[in-house]
Amino acid sequence: MSENDQQKLDSTNSTGADKFKHKIYEAELLKLQIELVKLQVWIKEKGLRVVVVFEGRDAAGKGGTIKRITERLNPRICRVVALGVPTEKEKTQWYFQRYVAHLPAAGEMVLFDRSWYNRAGVEKVMNFCSDEEYWEFLRSCPYFERMLIRSGIILIKYWFSVSIEEQENRFQKRASDPTKQWKLSPMDLKSRAKWVEYSKAKDEMFAYTDTKISPWYVVEASCKKRARLNCIHHLLSKIEHEDLITAQVELPERQISKGYVRPPFDEQTFIPEVF
Repeated sequence: MSENDQQKLDSTNSTGADKFKHKIYEAELLKLQIELVKLQVWIKEKGLRVVVVFEGRDAAGKGGTIKRITERLNPRICRVVALGVPTEKEKTQWYFQRYVAHLPAAGEMVLFDRSWYNRAGVEKVMNFCSDEEYWEFLRSCPYFERMLIRSGIILIKYWFSVSIEEQENRFQKRASDPTKQWKLSPMDLKSRAKWVEYSKAKDEMFAYTDTKISPWYVVEASCKKRARLNCIHHLLSKIEHEDLITAQVELPERQISKGYVRPPFDEQTFIPEVF
């Protein structure tokens, strides 16, 4: 991005500037998404195994960033894992077991929309795990991640940081927008009263799991658009890749119809053309 474009992106003094800011954002996003497609091809061709962990405050913008990453990618190569509440059977398993089942094979990239770090966050704050389970997680997590990395997996971890004021603003918008109310889970609502507890849990989690071999990368997410661009740019920089995309795909000649007669339209059931 040029210095001039950066200044325009920063400008929010008028409606016109806001509109132009969006145009700059869309243009920069498209450039990054094209590069993501190149990365996807590289991962497939080289048989890489990539895991990207997205954690952070509720309403910090993790989902929006994941959506922009996957928007133009092949879901068979890049897939999102967002696990729900563990079943009674899963609660009796080794804690990391249900996450291991979703790790990538060669030529795949997996994006964890929240991950095994649930234990260090929501489970700790909401008392869904015992103190013994919590401390065992903090002790064993660095070893677990070291095992993943030593096995050849590329592991990248992002923490989305948002201020209490901006989080409250986003909560209010979700509460008043019928298309976004589903994003306010009962757990999200309870978290509003536990801001300090979540902050302490995050600090302790970083103290144990922000290691040299598997560091946390913090994304300043008070501006969603800036956070998305910065995160995608950083992700691309963490995996060296080359452009293996063919300049232009040559389409084969279309088969010539030889005696084929299409059935009458009135024998098929079409949906109503409302629009």
